[in-house]
Amino acid sequence: MSGLELRHLQVLVALTEEGSFTDAAIRLRITQSAVSRTVTALEAVVGERLVERTTRSVALTPAGVRTYRAAVQALAAVDDVLDAARGRVRPLRVGYSWSALGRHTTVVLRRWRAERPDVALEVHRVDERDGGLARGAADVAVVRGEVAAGEGLRVQARTVFAERRMAVLPDGHRLARAASVRLDDLVGDTVLVTSYGTTTLDLWPPERRPASTLRVDNTDEWLTEIAGGLAIGVTAESTAVQHPHPGVVFVPLADGGEIDVHLVWPSGRAHPAVADFVALVERVVAGDQRLDAAVALVDDP
Repeated sequence: MSGLELRHLQVLVALTEEGSFTDAAIRLRITQSAVSRTVTALEAVVGERLVERTTRSVALTPAGVRTYRAAVQALAAVDDVLDAARGRVRPLRVGYSWSALGRHTTVVLRRWRAERPDVALEVHRVDERDGGLARGAADVAVVRGEVAAGEGLRVQARTVFAERRMAVLPDGHRLARAASVRLDDLVGDTVLVTSYGTTTLDLWPPERRPASTLRVDNTDEWLTEIAGGLAIGVTAESTAVQHPHPGVVFVPLADGGEIDVHLVWPSGRAHPAVADFVALVERVVAGDQRLDAAVALVDDP
């Protein structure tokens, strides 16, 4: 495309991720007016309006979203070219929206460092359903539940384990000391939901659902509101491992079913270390499952 330059893509990515012309300028160490001129120049090159500008915020148009995603991938490809020329591999970025790999997380990270010291690992929590994969914030993402690729993104996925659902209650809740609960036990409560989680009212039958929900933006708010007795939650078992919280009790949900946990990565141009990371996760999970089985035999001969 005639006239397209890397600086155009760098400015669009910075503007999208920082959310304002001022912050994009600070990140790129250029002036705010230079950011604005570069975006205007990019729009002229592509022949589409990419950014809706207001006095308080910046929002991408549909064409802007598509261009941003492609720009992230293009800049990563440029980094790959430079790394190849210099004989190195850029860090592998692992994204997740909550709970990472649960109880397997620490073992995976330590094993990776021991087995692949040549490739740094970066772990990022991104409060999005796909762990930041679609917008290029991750090379491989931990995704719970349904795998849905973003617009224009083709992905590969591997299911690495499944985990049961848990009810998440304030410690003074009427069911906090129960051995397990059922969905029907929770219909009188307000349920917390997030934009990236797997909990919706569709878990309950249409004729018997909780009367209300509250939406929160992140896991910290979710835990704080539950601990404060404002609502209850439903989550994957890994949350109890990764996010213990004073004042919050995790109780098995007997009829909640299981949530599949997948590793997902772009199918077109994957990071060269993705295959090794997926294989390592599968080995760690298999080893932990064998250990669980051996412990069960000892406990129940």
